[in-house]
Amino acid sequence: MNDNLFARLTSRLPGHHDRVLMETDAGTRYTWNDLDRITARFAGVFAGHGLSPGDRLAAQVDKSPESLFLYLACLRYGLIFLPLNTAYQHNELAYLVGDAEPGLVVGRPDRESVLRPLLAADMHFYTLDGGGGGNFIEAANSAEPFTDCRPLDSDDTAAIVYTSGTTGRPKGAMITHGNLASNAGTLVETWGFSEDDVLLHVLPLFHVHGLFVACHCVLWSRASMRFLQQAGTDNIIQFMPAATVMMGVPTHYTRLLGSERFDRESCRNMRLFISGSAPLSPQIFEEFEQRTGHVILERYGMTETGMNTSNPLDGARVPGTVGLPLPGVELRIIKPDGRQAGADEIGVLQVKGPNVFKGYWRQPDKTAEEFTGDGWFITGDLASRDNNGYIRIEGRHKDLIISGGYNVYPKEIELCIDAMPGVVESAVVGLPDPDFGEAVCAVVVREPGSTLFESEVIDHVKQEMASYKAPKSVRFVDELPRNTMGKVQKNVLRDEIVGEG
Repeated sequence: MNDNLFARLTSRLPGHHDRVLMETDAGTRYTWNDLDRITARFAGVFAGHGLSPGDRLAAQVDKSPESLFLYLACLRYGLIFLPLNTAYQHNELAYLVGDAEPGLVVGRPDRESVLRPLLAADMHFYTLDGGGGGNFIEAANSAEPFTDCRPLDSDDTAAIVYTSGTTGRPKGAMITHGNLASNAGTLVETWGFSEDDVLLHVLPLFHVHGLFVACHCVLWSRASMRFLQQAGTDNIIQFMPAATVMMGVPTHYTRLLGSERFDRESCRNMRLFISGSAPLSPQIFEEFEQRTGHVILERYGMTETGMNTSNPLDGARVPGTVGLPLPGVELRIIKPDGRQAGADEIGVLQVKGPNVFKGYWRQPDKTAEEFTGDGWFITGDLASRDNNGYIRIEGRHKDLIISGGYNVYPKEIELCIDAMPGVVESAVVGLPDPDFGEAVCAVVVREPGSTLFESEVIDHVKQEMASYKAPKSVRFVDELPRNTMGKVQKNVLRDEIVGEG
């Protein structure tokens, strides 16, 4: 059996290959036959340059059907795909290209002047734009199609995805064909995907959420997708009646609730809304249910593991939790003293299963650090498990604040502050302090017109929990810094506050 993910996906093709696989917001349709034809052309470019299985291809391109086919062509040919965030600038790109040493780089035409100088003499460069143009397409149209599918093992690397690098240089997580196949099959079963589903695809393709989770669920289940290249709120509402499933980040759901056009009629054909990549506030969870009648399903995953947990499709979806371990995925929560945490105790979450990556690219020492002696991956996330087995993510271990010898978990303070009238959201960080080691600082976004004061926030927290958890200072901002997937960048907050003195 060929364990190449492309072979496994195409072996599941529907009986009628002229069925629509995706339709863009501009109305352009692509069938399963088109997938086979276009990826063969794209792989023909790789063959024409003499690339070999295991060589890397880096892509910094806008979201388009062609960018998805580029990834699938890499699987087919046996190249390792490196999706690069479209926001990356010169210094970031220089490091990533130098570290991965791709044999071929595909970039937006307006980034050519940035990318070309970074390439070694033996690296090839092509352009691809969001409209499906560029010299890569010209090369593909004249290439001899590569109609085979490389035979690969499940442990062969399919993609290298670089972590965000908030604590030093980014690390390239090597994700295998087996990792991706395992997660795809599990999620299709867990979330009830079928060939009757239409996914409203609103996510970028340079991230595992949009590329692996969303697209693989469609491909594995022989479903189809409405592929939005412009994923603004109005566009999402316009195309939602033609869809059955949506995967989004909390920002998507917050913005939908901010539109008067979004109501139950908008969701008339929807069966499932899924949220991930950042925590969904209980307030948005409840308001969404009241507005639409739908209960958002939260799940938890990370670059190195794909999805690990999910609230159930059938059963209680508990706000503030990420649900239960997925079938085949083992989780344990370890306290600082090495013992396993009891119910509602906080510790570091560790994961084991066929979804877990095989290591960091060219960093064996770092890989060894991130795995326990008995083979568990140390996620770095703080978590707790309730009596019913539901997992709650309490924050990152690196965000843990030790103030005056006490462990302070930012998430519980943020939930306390977020529940206050006049608060939109908050983030809690630790700042250097000569007396306490670290001092708790709350950064708060107020509702328009709110006159909430620092003393009110501090007093509220003191009334709700132990005084050592109360912020020593409160700063009010118009918005919290976020990355492209909606995660609050606490490292940016800390740097800004410390820089201000």
